Amino acid sequence: MSAILHSNPEILPTLRMCTCPPIARDRLIGLSGVAKSVVDRMEIYGRLPVRLTIDRLNEELEKIASIISRLADRDILPWLDTNQSPTETEIYRASTIIADRLCGASADPIVRNAQEARQLREIATWLDERGYRLLSAAERVRFNEMPPGTYSFRLNLPVNLIDEGGKTVNIPIDAVIMRKTAKPGDYPLSIEAKSAGDFANVNKRRKEEARKVQQLNATYGNKIEFVLFLCGYFDTGYLGYEAAEGIDWVWEHRINDLAEFEL
Repeated sequence: MSAILHSNPEILPTLRMCTCPPIARDRLIGLSGVAKSVVDRMEIYGRLPVRLTIDRLNEELEKIASIISRLADRDILPWLDTNQSPTETEIYRASTIIADRLCGASADPIVRNAQEARQLREIATWLDERGYRLLSAAERVRFNEMPPGTYSFRLNLPVNLIDEGGKTVNIPIDAVIMRKTAKPGDYPLSIEAKSAGDFANVNKRRKEEARKVQQLNATYGNKIEFVLFLCGYFDTGYLGYEAAEGIDWVWEHRINDLAEFEL
């Protein structure tokens, strides 16, 4: 397999779909111990790195091949255990399944980003109807200096990383709304738009929001309000996890529930 990767580096995304379960790019890097730059160049540009010696390159490709071989999905690639040549039917079945997985992996981020953009439009429409005003690019201010009755999208909030010596980083928030009743020193309401097409994927991502809340609370105390705006498949496991972290949510089809947050 390393020889195949050497001559066809662009095939790596397809090979990742041959495992059980299909392995994500970052997971492949972590399990194989391959340099991230090697995998990124093969995945994004379909080329091999040019600054590695041939021995080092072969070593990296062998690591990738080893992980994919170990995790290969025997249910769709049964000939791997029989040492027999696959039949045309088996090849057709396997290629169809792998192609479907590859299309899904490529389409999911596109669909998710489009869903998020639509959710933010829904929030904007709801706020505009209630007299709120979207801050223009020229008016971009710190989140705690927003005028009452205004909102902004994809605003960065600085937080301190306590476990990294107090280093300050910016975390993006999808929607930030300063209430009309806000007084000097009040913090705006932060909203994170989330959509999901199945139950499995959300449980992989549920720690993302919890981590954001932990960072916000560690920096600004419990005065920061963080709410999820949900659309799609979010089960009790996901919701219970977020509730345990003190995170509330509003369903998109019940957007008027945003009024419960004094907007």
